[in-house]
Amino acid sequence: MDVLLALFLLLHASSSGTGAAAGQTETATLEQFIHTVYQASQTQGTGSGSASAGRTPDNSAAENADPQPDAPKVKGIYVTAYSAGGSRMASLLDLVDKTELNAMVIDIKDDNGYITYNTDNPELRKLGTPQPFIKDIGKLMNTLKAHQIYPIARIVVFKDTVLAKEHPEFSYVTGAGSVWKNSKGDSFVNPYRKEVWDYNVAIAKEAAKLGFKEIQFDYVRFPEGFEKKADYLKFTKSNKSRVEVVSDFVAYARGQLAPLGVRVSMDIFGYAASVPAAEGIGQDFVKISDGVDVISPMIYPSHYSAGWFNLKNPDLEPYATIKGAMADTHKKLDTLGANQPIVRPWIQDFTASWLGKGHYMKYGAAEVSAQIKALKDSGVSEFLLWNAGNKYSAGAQY
Repeated sequence: MDVLLALFLLLHASSSGTGAAAGQTETATLEQFIHTVYQASQTQGTGSGSASAGRTPDNSAAENADPQPDAPKVKGIYVTAYSAGGSRMASLLDLVDKTELNAMVIDIKDDNGYITYNTDNPELRKLGTPQPFIKDIGKLMNTLKAHQIYPIARIVVFKDTVLAKEHPEFSYVTGAGSVWKNSKGDSFVNPYRKEVWDYNVAIAKEAAKLGFKEIQFDYVRFPEGFEKKADYLKFTKSNKSRVEVVSDFVAYARGQLAPLGVRVSMDIFGYAASVPAAEGIGQDFVKISDGVDVISPMIYPSHYSAGWFNLKNPDLEPYATIKGAMADTHKKLDTLGANQPIVRPWIQDFTASWLGKGHYMKYGAAEVSAQIKALKDSGVSEFLLWNAGNKYSAGAQY
């Protein structure tokens, strides 16, 4: 079933971290396969492997203490580095000031792998490539503080075309000797390489010192469908499984950041809560959730195909889709008991026209409000809005 999940995720993953810009067209056959996976997961339980999630009764209380106990109930928006450092920021600040929104997730290491501001940190410059998309990071942090905005630093971890090109030994190399790329031209770096861990954690540490209250890791996984590529690519590996090495990175990052008093959050495919562990990409929803302060499943209605949650066209039913996704999420996280992280999903504020006529609708304030109501009715009070262009609907009920 993991092979089928990986194939599905390949079609639905976005060129941006949360999948919002995905434009692929699904095939009916694949929809049937994935729906079969979902149905099997419902009859077989919430998935094997989650029992070994890790925390022991003796240390769970200390590990679960919130590093940001005074943080608000986060209602946030995604902000690219271009927006944060450009003219669009004024309108985004105005939106937050005039609504119940109170947080921004800002790219500090983007989907290409660029550090998005100038840094003199020699540890970061050794492997990183800074770009001045955010021209004055100190000024930005002061602005966020002045507007009482809870700042979250987004760091794209293992999707890193820049680092893969500069250091092929940290990536996956083809038989011809070139760095592997996916169909969109993106390269990934290898989660088995500790150097990659330390580089991304170093970026997170600097973000914390700059004043970010939370570090959000994205693309903490292997490439989609990796189980079909592993046999012909050359890369460093150990005797640990892909799920183990990804979960180990999450635990390591949280431990390294704990002394700095920041929350650690992570984005994860929404489907991961509805199916058994995705061994191909190395993501186990429960194991990862056990290692973070906040888990952010990406539950965009447009990214669920026909049949999920007994819905013919999930994008046309935002309330019902979110309710179904949250039911599966709660069921999955119940295995953690008191160790559950804060659940803060990514929801949809964009129109998925690529789904084709009759399968999508224009999303605006009403559709955003319906998703938020579904979250509230499911006992979830936090959320993040995704729009790749940072153009958010006016008038939603937050």
